[in-house]
Formats: sequence, structure tokens, C-alpha cells
Amino acid sequence: MANWLNSQLSQWPVLYLIIICISDSACLKIRYSIPEELEIGAFVGNIATDVGLDVKQLSERRFRIETGGKKQYLDVNFDTGALIIKEKMDKEQLCEHGLTCVLTLQAVIEKPLKLYRVELEILDINDNSPVFKTSELSIEIPELLPAGTSFPLQSAIDPDTGTNSVRSYQLSSSEYFTLKAQSESQQNYIPELVLERPLDREQHPSHRLTLTAFDGGTPEKSGTTQIKITVVDVNDNAPSCEQNIYQITIAENIPLNTLLVKVTATDQDEGLNGEIMYVFSAQTPKNVREAFSLDSITGEIRVTGVVDFEEAENYQISVQAKDRGTQSLSVYCKVLISVTDVNDNYPEVMITTAANSIPEGAAKDTAVALFQVTDVDSENKGSNYCRITRDIPFSIHRTFNNHYTLVTDGELDREKEPEYNITIVCTDTGSPPLSANKTIQVQVSDINDNAPGFTQPSFTMYVIENNAIGYSVGAVSAYDPDFNQNAELLYSILDVLIHSLPATTLVSINSASGEIFAQRSFDFEQLKQFQFHVQVKDCGSSPLSNNVTVNVIIMDQNDNAPVIVSPLSNKGSAAEDTIPRSAEPGYLVTKVTATDADSGLNGQIVYQLRQPTDVSLFTVASETGEIWTIRHLGYKDSFRQKIVILVKDNGTPSLSSTVTINVSVQDDNTENASNINTLRNAGPWKYDLKFYLMIMFGSISFLLLVAIVILAIKMHRGRNEMNGHCCCWQSSYFWRNDSLHGIQKASANIQIPPNYTEAPESGALQQTLDYGDCQSSALNDFTFLQLQGVTTSRIDIKKDLWHPAKHGVSANSINKDAAQFLEVSVVYVGVSTKALSVYTI
Repeated sequence: MANWLNSQLSQWPVLYLIIICISDSACLKIRYSIPEELEIGAFVGNIATDVGLDVKQLSERRFRIETGGKKQYLDVNFDTGALIIKEKMDKEQLCEHGLTCVLTLQAVIEKPLKLYRVELEILDINDNSPVFKTSELSIEIPELLPAGTSFPLQSAIDPDTGTNSVRSYQLSSSEYFTLKAQSESQQNYIPELVLERPLDREQHPSHRLTLTAFDGGTPEKSGTTQIKITVVDVNDNAPSCEQNIYQITIAENIPLNTLLVKVTATDQDEGLNGEIMYVFSAQTPKNVREAFSLDSITGEIRVTGVVDFEEAENYQISVQAKDRGTQSLSVYCKVLISVTDVNDNYPEVMITTAANSIPEGAAKDTAVALFQVTDVDSENKGSNYCRITRDIPFSIHRTFNNHYTLVTDGELDREKEPEYNITIVCTDTGSPPLSANKTIQVQVSDINDNAPGFTQPSFTMYVIENNAIGYSVGAVSAYDPDFNQNAELLYSILDVLIHSLPATTLVSINSASGEIFAQRSFDFEQLKQFQFHVQVKDCGSSPLSNNVTVNVIIMDQNDNAPVIVSPLSNKGSAAEDTIPRSAEPGYLVTKVTATDADSGLNGQIVYQLRQPTDVSLFTVASETGEIWTIRHLGYKDSFRQKIVILVKDNGTPSLSSTVTINVSVQDDNTENASNINTLRNAGPWKYDLKFYLMIMFGSISFLLLVAIVILAIKMHRGRNEMNGHCCCWQSSYFWRNDSLHGIQKASANIQIPPNYTEAPESGALQQTLDYGDCQSSALNDFTFLQLQGVTTSRIDIKKDLWHPAKHGVSANSINKDAAQFLEVSVVYVGVSTKALSVYTI
């Protein structure tokens, strides 16, 4: 065996070529050529010498051979540095029918990282003989066929390649048959039997021939098959193909049931002898029958299976067209199909070497991983380019062919990115392009280079007054982007003075969690807020720290009841006040004022009426505490009224106080009655009423003018001082445009008893003139009680727009002449009034 191996090695010398790559992180390319079928342990080359290493360095620098997931055909002898055969290699199994067979391996040195491309060319030896599919082939040939008719035979198969494959065929001698000549440039040659002269079944009903196939190896090897020819006596005319050869080109992965070609043959005979049927010839290989179908009647060839360029680039189909006669005649038509490649295979990314972690301060171009990309498509579509999917401090360097190195391309900061999931996308150049991706996870190790920071620029916390000691006010939180011990945090309160007291006497902090606790019970009325500082530092060997301001706001609690400021009671008794009996609705009786030491809703005061002598007589404004009359005081009303006002806040629960006010009613009917009697008994007033009416309306005009001037001045100064008297008469209606009988001087939340039914006439709110106790000697006979909404420019008595009876005045008190003069006088005065009521007493 050793002698045979030496003879083989001498016959097939091992050739190798070393090419030095240019890239710094690149590698060497080493090529070896060996014959196939070398025995295990056979010498391939001295790999240690080829990579420039001493034999002792092979183990120290962790040298290894990688085959990319395939079988481990080679091994390294670490004692001699020799590259030896570990497993027999059969070229026909490794590369099938390829002309060249090159195994691509990688020699990797890890310390420092270097990659060597090792190409192992497996040279073919003539170790296989040509073999026919069957040992005997039967052919039926009708007699009378013209000379030159050819019949395809089965091809021999030789797993060897190149000159060692099938090169020629030889037919045993026969006067009727020869083999069709084979051109040197013709590939996939199929031997054809050529008829040299017509057959005569009566003379020779059958023929037996031997077909021999020879390869081009040294020594030459061969294989044989027997051909049995049966001469058939059939009809006169054989079918003929319209085209002897059909050539078509299709793309791989063509859709199923696609029509490729229609083979057509004709026969001049009639009946069954002229009917033609189409079948695949007996020599049609199995892969053709699986990929294509032939319609026996129409001759249509369709795709019925997967057509893959990577499996077969060409198909040669032999179609037999024969008639249906009893002695069937046939003819053979050729269909040559060329398959074009489409980009139907995705690239495959294989990681050969990858680092698990990279330190933060790693230099640029530090190798992280090695990978290669493969694509089984044809070369123009199998080439590819690789990229990283996002902007990260890494880049890809192409070393050689489809081998790549992933390196660092920028500064690494663990606090910004503790790990990287690097997705590599490799895309081929096909149309449309196909892509594959691979993700490499790289961890970034940490150093202590960051100070802790608080989650907020400042913290605001709230605590309700009267809290318990130890109450949790809130918590501060901080973070440190460092890792492990460098990220462990401790909190503390900086010792500062708050109102002359150390901050630690008011609050304390949990050093681990940052939770803050009250050290005393707070009173909102004494301390509303305070501020202190919290420090946080990490536990690194050189601790880093940071400070933050904490604001503590004391929230009010409803712990103070309202205090009534006015009216003040006299030695615990009820407050006293008076009102005239002639007070109009909306008359301000008095105002209750209270204060509350609390704030917010707890200090918001509401006034309510409680236990009045007459609920229909008084109301109180809930916001201001003003007490107003709702209606006129009648003679039946009591001369002494009791009002109890409840003052409460809006806290929860609500706290309240009460004040009692005794109101005395002053009766002014006696003086008014005396003045009225004097007016009625005076003689001159009775007989010269027109004169007095003129005086009356002149006075009215003057008074109205004065009132308008006063109204303008007071509106300019504000509407909070409208209760004054001018010329001893009260104009309570001037300070609000819309009053509910004067009651709306109170706030919008005024309380009106539900049994109060007095309402304005015709939807207009009344406005009143109140003389009170003041009298004018010139006008003692008349009292102007009501002046309603200012809407019109004149008063029309004739059209009944104003009638004394409608306003409680008897028509008998004003005679006809006075009424006429009144109309004229009112028009002259020009007061824009809707109605004027004059009562004659």
C-alpha cells in the first residue's frame, strides 16, 4: 500500500500556491492540488511552513482547520506541521459532475486573529468505468425504412469528469447499421443508430448488436450494452416530423402546466395507420419524465415538475411519434430545452468566529467576528454585498471573495449602549435581489465613569398638617448608568438650617431607598413650606455624587371654624339693627362679615339664613353675607324680627358659627298721614290743580336730570357706593340695570323663599324711587312710588299705554283737565319711561 501511495504521489505531485493578501486583518491564500481517493494519513502539505509558523506555535496560537460545517477531510499534525488526509475524498461524491472540484477551507489562528483561505483542488482519477442504464435495449424497426433513418440509443454514464468521462462509442460490425458520427464540440452526445440499407424481415427478422462506450482515461475503461433489433413488417409510410429538432429556452421555476412546445408529425396513410400518437422514447431519463409531460394525442409538452437551473441547465427530450397501425411505424423528434437561471436562492451567512464581549476602550478596527456568505445561484447572481442595518460603531471589511470581517468603527460606551445586536444583511445582485441576515450579539464591559443623577431637577412633596411623626412625605429617586458596585447609591440630607433649625430635625431619609419621613407634626398656620437638599453618591472606589433640592409644601386641614367679625353681639346677646317699615324690596338691612384662618376650600365661607321670624321677608347673599329684604313690610308684620345667620366653610367636614340679629321695624305712617291731610284741606291746591301739576312735572324733570348726573358719576367711580340719598330721596334702583325688585343687589346666590310670589309685570323688573323719611314742603301732596323700565320716549295716555287703575291709583283722584295736562307735560319733559304711577294721597 505504501509503494502504491508513493507511486500515486509521484504521479500526482502536490502543488500549492501562496498569495499574500493586502489587508491588515486579511489573510493568506494557500492552494493545494491532490488526486482523489488518497489514503487516510496521506501528506498534503506543510501547513505550518506555508502560514509562516513554527511547529511549536501551532498549539500556542490555537491553530485550527475549519470546513464550514462539512466533513473534516483534513487534519493537522501538530508535531510536524503537516496537513494530512483525515477521510478519503471521492471527487464524484464531493462535486458530482463538475469539471473542477475545489474545497474551500479556513485556517484560523486565534492569537492574534488571522484567517487563511485554503483551497483544496481534488483531481479526478479514472476510477470509474462507463455504465449503461440497461444491459439490453430492444428496438422495433419496420422494414422498408429508407437508408439514413436514425434511432437514438441510451447514453453511457461515467461519474468521472474531463478526459476520464465517456469520450466515444463503438458499434459491433453490421452491414445494416452504423453509429452516427460524433463531433468533438458536441456535449451530452447521445449515440444514434443509423440504418445503412432497408431491412427485410423475411431475410433477417432480428439483429443483435453490441454498443461499447469508452472513456478517455489512462488506462482506458469501457462498458457495453446489447441492442436487440426486431424487424417489423408494417404499413408503407412512416410518420415524419415537421421539425426534427425543437429548441426552446425557459426560465427555472417556470409555473406548472406551462405549454413549452407542440411536437407535430404527419403520416400519409389513412385510418389507424395515419393516426399518430406521441410518447417519450424509452431512453428518456427519469428527471425529464418528472419535470415534463407529453400529450399522446396533441404532442404538447408541458411543465409538470420543478425546473431548477441549479440541478440541470439543459434537457434533451426524444419524442417518438408512431402511427396506430397493426405494424406501427414511428419517427423520433428531438426537443432541446435550455434553462436560464433566476435569482431564487437566498444568500447564506455563516459566522465562523465571534467575540462575546468588547471592552469600552477598544481601539478602532478591533476584530469582532469573521463570517462568510454563500449563494448557490449562478455566478452573476451569486455575488453579494453585506452591510449593517443601523448606524452603530461597527463596520464590515471584505477580506477575499465572500469572506468578511466585522470590526469596531468608533467609540464604545457601555452607559449609552451596554450591548449591541448587530444585524448583518447580505444581498445578492440578482433581480429582484434577495437578502439574508445574521445577528451577532456583542456585550460591552463597564468602567466607573458616570456620576449619579436625580430623575428630576427638583422634587416637590406635599404633607397634610397635623401629620404623625414618621409619616412618609415622599421619596427622591436617582439613577447611575454604571454597573454593579459603581451603580449602588446612598442618599443623605445635607445639614442646613430651616427657620433656625437643622433640616434633620424636620425630616429624615432612608439612605437606601431615598424615602423621606417627617420628624415632627407640621402646622400649616405656622409653617407653610420649607426647602432642603438631598445628596446621592455611588459606591465606586472613587465615589461620585450629586445634589437636588426638595420642596415640602404643608397642605391645610380644616381645623379652624369661621370667626364672625361683624355685627358683634353685646356681651353674648344678639346684635341689634333697625329698618323702616317703608323699606322697599332689596333694602340692605346689614352685612355679616366672618373670617377663617384656613385656606382654599377650608377657608371659603358661605352664609345661610337660619330660623328667621318670617322666611318670606329676608334673604342673605351666600357669598357676601349681605341681608336684604325680599318684599314690602306690611302693617301685619311684627315690629321685631329675629334673623339667625349660619356661617360655615367648605371644608370636609365643614365647620360653622352662627350670629343672631334682632331687627326692629320703625313705623313712619303717622307723619305721612299728617302731611297728606294737610294737603287735602288746603284750599288753593283744590282749585288750581293744573298749576300744581306743572310744578310737579317740572320738579320731576329736575330730579330726573340730577339723578342721571349722579348715576353717571357713580358708575364712573364704581358701583359699590350706591346707597346715598340726594335731596332726601333714596335711588336704590340706579346701581343695577336688572333687579328683581331690588333684590339682585345681593349676590347671584341670594336665597329667595319658595313662597315668595311677587314678580315683575310684563316680564320687566321694577325699579323704585324711595323717599324714605325725607319730605319736600313743595311736594307733600304727592309721592312718586314707581318708575318702571326706561324703554320709550313718550307716554301716551289716550292709547291706554298708561292708566292709573293699572298701578293702584284711583281715576277719581285726577280730573280730566289734569290728565290732559299730564300728557302734555310728560311729552314736554321727554323722560323715556314706560309707565309712570302717581298716587294722590
